[in-house]
Amino acid sequence: MRHPHLKQLALAAALAFATLSAQAEAPYSFAATPGKLPKNIVPVLYTAHLVPNLADNTFSGTQTIDIDVLTPASRIVLNAANMQFDAASLSGSAIGEIALRAQVDDKEETVAFDVGRQLAPGRYQLTLAFRGQINREARGMFHMDYKAGSDAKRMLATTMEPTDARRMLPTWDEPAFRARYKLSVDVPASFQAYSNTPVEKQETLAGGMQRIRFGPTPKMPSYLVVLVAGELERISDRHNGVDIGVVTTAGKKDTGKFALESTKRLLGYFNNYFGQPYPLAKLDQIAIPGGFNGAMENWGGIVYNEATLLYDPKKSPDHVRQGSFEINAHEVAHQWFGNLVTMAWWDNLWLNEGFASWMATKATDHFYPDWRPFLHSMAERDYVMELDARKTTHPIQTPVQNESQAADAFDAITYTKGQAFLRMLEAYLGERDFRKGIRSYMDKHQYSNTTTADLWAALEKASGKPVAKLASDWTTQPGFPVLKVEQSCEGGKRRVTLSQQQFRLDEPAKEQRLWNVPVQVGTVGGKAYYTLLAGPGTTITQAGCDAALVVDPHSVGYFRVQYDTASFDALSGQAARLPDTTRFKLLSDTWSMVQAGRLDLGSYLKLVSGYGDEPRLVVWATILTNLGMLDRMAQGEPEQKLIRRYLVQVVKPRFSKLGWDERPADSIEDKQMRAMMAAALARAGDPEAIAQARARFARFQADPSSVSPEMIDFTLSVTGRYADAATYETLSNKTMTAQTGEERNRYGRALTNALDPALSARTLEKALSPDLPAQLATRIVPDVARSEHIDQAWEFAVRNRDALMKNQDAIGRNRAFPSIVGASADARHADQLEAYVKANFGEDAQAEAQRVANAIRTRAAQKALLLPQVRAALK
Repeated sequence: MRHPHLKQLALAAALAFATLSAQAEAPYSFAATPGKLPKNIVPVLYTAHLVPNLADNTFSGTQTIDIDVLTPASRIVLNAANMQFDAASLSGSAIGEIALRAQVDDKEETVAFDVGRQLAPGRYQLTLAFRGQINREARGMFHMDYKAGSDAKRMLATTMEPTDARRMLPTWDEPAFRARYKLSVDVPASFQAYSNTPVEKQETLAGGMQRIRFGPTPKMPSYLVVLVAGELERISDRHNGVDIGVVTTAGKKDTGKFALESTKRLLGYFNNYFGQPYPLAKLDQIAIPGGFNGAMENWGGIVYNEATLLYDPKKSPDHVRQGSFEINAHEVAHQWFGNLVTMAWWDNLWLNEGFASWMATKATDHFYPDWRPFLHSMAERDYVMELDARKTTHPIQTPVQNESQAADAFDAITYTKGQAFLRMLEAYLGERDFRKGIRSYMDKHQYSNTTTADLWAALEKASGKPVAKLASDWTTQPGFPVLKVEQSCEGGKRRVTLSQQQFRLDEPAKEQRLWNVPVQVGTVGGKAYYTLLAGPGTTITQAGCDAALVVDPHSVGYFRVQYDTASFDALSGQAARLPDTTRFKLLSDTWSMVQAGRLDLGSYLKLVSGYGDEPRLVVWATILTNLGMLDRMAQGEPEQKLIRRYLVQVVKPRFSKLGWDERPADSIEDKQMRAMMAAALARAGDPEAIAQARARFARFQADPSSVSPEMIDFTLSVTGRYADAATYETLSNKTMTAQTGEERNRYGRALTNALDPALSARTLEKALSPDLPAQLATRIVPDVARSEHIDQAWEFAVRNRDALMKNQDAIGRNRAFPSIVGASADARHADQLEAYVKANFGEDAQAEAQRVANAIRTRAAQKALLLPQVRAALK
């Protein structure tokens, strides 16, 4: 590859910096914030009453909205979707009461009211009567059917982010329109109901019903409104006057004990870190048996898919406990980042999600350092860097024009790149100054909205460093750099030359972007010192030449490192003795260089062979992920046997030391590594691993306690992969009768693993079943595709498009079909995807289709590059 001359890069850098400076984001201003709604009228208080009808999945509602008219207006416009209006009126001291007619715009998801006169600035009340739909998919208010023993149950929940509050309440459904909410709801007498604030009053109604009124919320954006109702139970505790609860469906509250204790500890940690106490009277963690995957950070009433929060110490693997704490930490962090202080518009979503992800890792490391959460976050960073190294990536801050684009913003760039950049920035500024800036930011902007500029100003003032200039490179430019490292020894001193260029996996970058790169340079076993690479290249000097050179030893940088041959050989020769972070970064950067054609595959495989006694779970997970990628590329090719043979040779010695059965001295990593390696061996066709899974499954059917929680995922997933018809039927029955989300997901994954195409066809049909939660049904087709059935899954999806799309929530709609072919290394699937999405979906769906198509074509090119190297390295 030809590298541009340094002077050319310097000119490009100057132009880039000038452009960014000219386009620098301004601090928050309500009037200047993007959005589709007029800003001459703002809501102050919504007083709403809802009457759900679970028999026909509809609801009716009445609502009075106190509004402030800021400038003279004769027309009121707010959001409403899939809603009918029965009555509307406007009242105020100067106008009496005026009847209004609703003008609904289904395409724009708005409702407008012409007042018939000019309204003077001041306070008015808009009163509405309306009807809407209780959805199956998680949009606005939705219902869930689930089993409690043999009884069929139904409950209600909501999810509003990003733009679905308008499906339950007519609202100013944009984040800058903060207002207070006061809800009430009529539900069956057997139900409990939860919202953002505590219950203020309950009263009995006729016909076995009750009315529940909740207290008013603080000023908040509409997407944080929550309502959950059903046959629920709650366990609780208190911390600094805050009532903390974990809410579950009946019979599951004991599995919420770990989450309850975690929430109590996290509230104390975040109160202290942010310097602002949690401001609401209560915080409920509400676990529901379906609806969506993950969680939603509604202020005071966080809603989780129960499989992500609940933990049964007798049945759940350790990774469930770890996942419960980490997602809990993420959502509780949102109570400050996102709820107390909210991004102004969806183009700054990373201010919510990147920060919550970063704080979750930080909190997890505080309480459970033996889980090594920062090492895990590096593996997540590797995933997003692969996405970010292609032409179809986007900046952390990316323009959002409409509702569909707002939903698309919830992606790995926003979450994981945002988190990784903050980790790099905190390391450079120093933890004390960074925290000081965050506290100042929280104090200044509480109960309001912000842009990234507001954050940079706070951090700059606290640290005295030019944060805005440095940070804008990373948030407004897509991609990232590779740092080329060259060294020479002159007069007993080491000269280290660092140069940067944009790193790409698909094709050379045309833009020649540069970044302000904070980078640590040191030696193995010695200290590392920061330098700021502010242009195309720089040279630094070290006192001696003996110890091995290392760049970014703590792996906090969001960049790749490409060493010259001598530097690489010096590090790789002692790889097993390097610190965890250095060892991980060397491995991950080496693989990335192989993918980009900058290094041969043999060098990576030789490096991996030196990691035979590797103790860290995350490092092994990375190795197995990369070898698994090679394996999928080689599907149907003769090289696949060579790759699988190599994988078994690499894994078996370490696995033999772990053994098949748990020991009292096993660490958490040992137990998880055993299960992960066993699954990798079975996927590679190792007869012993497959036989072990089948034997354990046979024992498990007779006595579930005979298989340890850590080995249950291995047992079921491998059994499902190699299942015959009878075994498949057993797994299928377990899926449909499972009582918890964790068990149902586990059995469901086993079904999607089946290699037999006759069985995978049966699994695909389950995606149409009304007996499965919508969020599980949406995973079936892409998961079957990843189990070597891409064409079969695609053909099924095309035949059943309309039925499948009915289950998709806002965030999943544009990703549904791309996710089916996303793991392919066949350019034919890229062409097929783009053509189908263009013909059948709207303009906003094209970006995700193009991104995935680009990934497929990149992988196809890597396949052509790497398979000959497999033959050379492993023959």
